[in-house]
Amino acid sequence: MVFGLVLLAGIALAGGAVYMAKNYIGQYQTALAKERAQREKIVPTVTVYVAARTLKYGEALHAEDVRTVDWPDDAIPEGTFTEINPLFAEGETALRVVLRAMEKDEPIMAIKVTEPGEEAGLTSRLERGMRAFAIKVDVASGVSGFLRPGDRVDVYWTGRVDQSLSQNRGEVTKLIEAGVKLIAIDQNAAGDLDGASIARTVTVAVEPSQVATLAQAQSSGRLSLSLVGAEDDTIAAAIEVDQRALLGITAEEVKAEIEEKKTCTIRTRRGADVVDIPIPCTN
Repeated sequence: MVFGLVLLAGIALAGGAVYMAKNYIGQYQTALAKERAQREKIVPTVTVYVAARTLKYGEALHAEDVRTVDWPDDAIPEGTFTEINPLFAEGETALRVVLRAMEKDEPIMAIKVTEPGEEAGLTSRLERGMRAFAIKVDVASGVSGFLRPGDRVDVYWTGRVDQSLSQNRGEVTKLIEAGVKLIAIDQNAAGDLDGASIARTVTVAVEPSQVATLAQAQSSGRLSLSLVGAEDDTIAAAIEVDQRALLGITAEEVKAEIEEKKTCTIRTRRGADVVDIPIPCTN
């Protein structure tokens, strides 16, 4: 009986041990599967520079104003500074200047800062071969103050054409430049203006030939701006409207009257007959 009791107790202990081991192995396999699933979700990262605080236009960029974070390798914005393309080059003492306002933890990109030692003026916003030109505007011609640096506008000219150059059609409105980029509003070149502000001048980036066109148009008539949508990539066609087209008046053809050839004569009497003799016409 003692032997039987010991045998039963041994079998019970062995069965409990097997059951506990089975549960432990099952939990281990479950945890291992979860870990493998998490590893599959992990993507490669790259160390990039981001703003450590809110940065405003014109501020000098110091080392304490930025920090490094791990960023997904397949989602890095173009032009972002990384370890391969460092923000602060070794041995470089000149500071960069902020060109566009940045929020905290926003990636530092090359288009948002100047080159080391470069000032944040309009010259840094002009591309090769482009020139800055100022256009006078008011609340009507300046799109009610909703223009911002970086926007694109179409420029319309309204004025009266000289009669020697064209028929008298009253005032004419014509599209003279399409998709012109704004680089400054009044004396502000930052794109973070709060609310609508009524500007008196806007500065655009154009080619030298366009500068001459805009200067001539501004001196001979009135310029109006039309804001182009941010995602609009269409090219505006040639547009010209005069008062006749506006009112739907068609030009009447004037038929030139053919002047009859004048004949001058002198009347003389020969006996009983009266004779008309043609002579050259004079005044």
